[in-house]
Amino acid sequence: MTSLPRIVILDGATLNPGDNPWTEIQSLGTVEVFGLSTTDELESRLADADIAITNKVTLGGDLLRRLPGLKFITVTATGYDCVDVAAARELGIPVSNVPTYGTDSVSQFAFAQLLELCHRVSLHDAAVRNGRWQTCGSFSFWLTPQIELAGLTMGIIGFGRIGRRTGALANAFGMRVLAADQWQHDPPDYDGFEWADADRVASEADAVLLHCNLTDESRGMIDASFLARMKRSAFLINASRGPLVDEAALAAALNEDRIAGAATDVVSIEPIRDDNPLLGAKNMLITPHMAWSTLAARKRMTSTTAANIRDFLAGSPQNVVNSK
Repeated sequence: MTSLPRIVILDGATLNPGDNPWTEIQSLGTVEVFGLSTTDELESRLADADIAITNKVTLGGDLLRRLPGLKFITVTATGYDCVDVAAARELGIPVSNVPTYGTDSVSQFAFAQLLELCHRVSLHDAAVRNGRWQTCGSFSFWLTPQIELAGLTMGIIGFGRIGRRTGALANAFGMRVLAADQWQHDPPDYDGFEWADADRVASEADAVLLHCNLTDESRGMIDASFLARMKRSAFLINASRGPLVDEAALAAALNEDRIAGAATDVVSIEPIRDDNPLLGAKNMLITPHMAWSTLAARKRMTSTTAANIRDFLAGSPQNVVNSK
């Protein structure tokens, strides 16, 4: 590429709402930043682009075939299901992701979800501010069972970087860790760790955490059958991808007290729709896909995205997810 490449950022507001400058990427070409992009806007915005940067904007095969000048796509996330990677491969367009930016942030957030389910800190803060402590007649009260994690079992489905870091946190809290993953290698060296299949995770875990990719095989894996095998006292936590969970089945399990509670940072259609059954489910915590969003993580994402572009321009693209 003899001239400076034209780089189009399709949903820049997700990565840089004002605190994470584009300076490093801007040094690599002519950059146009769109805060958000709708499906109808994509073809015109990418018509002359050499490089597309997307976080969650979907780039389907039909669109890619109408963009003969597009040479490279880099996804500002670890998950890359927003891009038709098979079509991109057929068209000779490498697709890179950012595999390691959010390991600490997402595992920390997943644990925050678990601790909130165990203690309902925000609920008790609200009760105090509404006068409940002043009138309870005692030095202490609690509205929900308070749960100690030491000695309980965490089941982690998907034991990649984030799953492993979450497992290490669980171990630090004194929990036993069961991990289900199709690639069972390099087990951690702390006591109480075991490989397990998803059925065993469902039946033995006191908290099931999802840290796996969304694939055809994993879509809907947390269904009525899985939930029926869980302990009534167990929690389900999803900081991965919404479509891993059958949301109607989870809502039914919660409303019928078949599991004790759940927390999700992701849903099947985002932003969440008013008719999502989880909005009306008991003991359900929902946050707006924010586990990844610490400034530290977003800075790493920007830096790695710039490195992905730099390596592509040098002829040696890295973090390519569609090379085979």
